[in-house]
Amino acid sequence: MTTIPHLSDEAAARWLAEHRAGVAPAEALAFFDGLLPVPAADLLGRWRGSGLPTGSRLDGLLEAYGWYGKEFLGAEAVHPLLFTGRGGRPRAVDPAWIPLPLLRDHAGLAGTWPVRTVFGRIRPLLHTHRPKARLRTVEHRGVSTAAMIYDALPIIDVFRRVGPDVVLGAMDMRGLPAPFFFLLERETG
Repeated sequence: MTTIPHLSDEAAARWLAEHRAGVAPAEALAFFDGLLPVPAADLLGRWRGSGLPTGSRLDGLLEAYGWYGKEFLGAEAVHPLLFTGRGGRPRAVDPAWIPLPLLRDHAGLAGTWPVRTVFGRIRPLLHTHRPKARLRTVEHRGVSTAAMIYDALPIIDVFRRVGPDVVLGAMDMRGLPAPFFFLLERETG
């Protein structure tokens, strides 16, 4: 068995600081492959999310809708999509109601202000207290690492460690030709 060299937390943080504004998809994938795996237990808690721009048609889309991040309560209890609610507090949204084909195939349309306005108005109706994903360890690109599996969507978010409180996620969605990359930073305090 071949051992893959992994980036140290310091080297990963430096790379991320240099590429936070954007990076080519192949370079983002090489960075992802060079990161350490994440034990599932290390993801417990609430995380603030942001995209890592790679030229994906989904770049900036979640942020445009007020995406806050994710919350991992346990292996069977994950809130995969938190959005900023009234008063700025994060609220879980049921992703089963997200029009996935629209987002995947027509992200430009999904990012327009009329569509965002409609989503903003109906988002309170999509609120849920029930977890809508699970946390598992999966083998992805030859490495066993933590992954979040959506209950109702053909999506798996796979995670690698950037540092103790920062992970890089690669969203593997059926029908999307390349992963969509995003960052999660642990909420503290």
